[in-house]
Amino acid sequence: MSLRLVFMGTPDFAVPTLAALKEAGHEIAAVYTRAPKRAGRGMAETRTPVHTAADLFGLPVLTPATLKGEEAAETFAAHRADAAIVVAYGLLLPRAVLEAPRYGCFNLHASLLPRWRGAAPINRAVMAGDSETGVAVMKMEEGLDTGPVALVEKTAIGSNETAGELHDRLSRLGGPLIVKALRALEADELAFTPQPEDGVVYAAKLTNAETRVDWSRDAASLHNHIRGLSPFPGAWAEADFGKGPERLKLLRCEHAEGEGTPGTFLDDEGRIACGSGALRLINVQRAGKGPMTFTDFARGVKIGKGMRLS
Repeated sequence: MSLRLVFMGTPDFAVPTLAALKEAGHEIAAVYTRAPKRAGRGMAETRTPVHTAADLFGLPVLTPATLKGEEAAETFAAHRADAAIVVAYGLLLPRAVLEAPRYGCFNLHASLLPRWRGAAPINRAVMAGDSETGVAVMKMEEGLDTGPVALVEKTAIGSNETAGELHDRLSRLGGPLIVKALRALEADELAFTPQPEDGVVYAAKLTNAETRVDWSRDAASLHNHIRGLSPFPGAWAEADFGKGPERLKLLRCEHAEGEGTPGTFLDDEGRIACGSGALRLINVQRAGKGPMTFTDFARGVKIGKGMRLS
């Protein structure tokens, strides 16, 4: 058996779930995603990853600016969907949309709800130093990630794992979990558990202000901060490497021995003092350049003991 679905998603994270639904034989009546943006030197129109995947699958795509209003609700209801699957879509679903599918709307969320409800659950889990996270299938309500949870797939977070690496792993877990949930839904065996009131934590959207590294913090929290922002938007610090102040993104680091004035290099191999303890830079990125090892970066600049990143 198969269900008639509407899929709603936007970034790379959502693509494996769309592919899994297609492979499982479900009928996808429509794909909703964010509208194309113009970017680059020629201001070329860039479609979302989900839009690109839907085109490859030959699926109809809709890119409304909003789902509010009678016309949007009528268009959505006309799909006559059994269910809607929502993965990092980026638009709020009003009540009329939530209630249109026969079984409702289901969200794949990248956290162990109720911890890390909201916009940036993967980054926040790593930045907080969590040892475990996962993906959850939730029936959607009007509240922000407040609905009852049906299925959860847990996974450990590696001690040196970046948000980007965790993102890719979780995206691969999502598709099979959604397919499993829909199989149970068809069999009338999908049970939901309300989220507990205790343990609610919100994953606020990342801001530019928090990407600059504060070297007065201890090494453990800075290690989590840097890997939690890697590769995007990227934690950064600034120094003069010979041509005036230059911003340097810090993409990967590891714990190191040493103490000193926070932000100063302890050697020419990337070891930097923190408020307590030290870190060694592994991968960095200069403005306008691609990611590189610190070793390669140091070949082109003069790094000396006592040089300061701020």
